[in-house]
Amino acid sequence: MADGEFVPHGTPPPPIPQKAPDDWSPYRNRIEFEVAEFAFKKCHMSAKNLDFLCDLMAASLAKHRDTPPFTDHKDLYNVIDATQLGDVPWQSFLVQYTGEYPKVVPPWMNDEFEVWYRDPCAMAHNILANPTFKDEINYAPFREYNALDDMR
Repeated sequence: MADGEFVPHGTPPPPIPQKAPDDWSPYRNRIEFEVAEFAFKKCHMSAKNLDFLCDLMAASLAKHRDTPPFTDHKDLYNVIDATQLGDVPWQSFLVQYTGEYPKVVPPWMNDEFEVWYRDPCAMAHNILANPTFKDEINYAPFREYNALDDMR
C-alpha cells in the first residue's frame, strides 16, 4: 500500500529521496561524520582512546573558542546510534547463565547481560532493496576453489 492505497502487484518501490549534498544528519557536518567513521569503523578505537582523542581536539580548539565534534565516546556512540539504517529498530533481550554451576562459580555466571541487535532478516531485506547495490550482487550460487586444496 502506498499512502493507504493498494498498488498493483509487481510495482517497484518508490525512489529513495535524495539527501542534499551538505546533509550529514544525524551528524552536524562532514567533520563529525569523518571523525566517527575513522575512529569507530576504520580504527575500532576503544572508548578510552576516543575520550583521549576528544580531549585533544577540545584542547586544540579551545583557543579558537570552538568545540570538538564529540565531547566523549558516549556522545559519539549516541550519534552513531541515531544514524538511520533503513528504519530497522534496535531491540534487546536479557540473558543469564542457567546451566550447572561448578564448585568455584565465576562472577559472570550470576550476572545478567543485555544483548542488543537489529532484526537480521529486516537488515538483509534493506540491503537487497538498496539501489546502491543494484547490479552488484550475484544471486547465483557458486563455489570458490583453492588449487592448494585440490593437491591434498
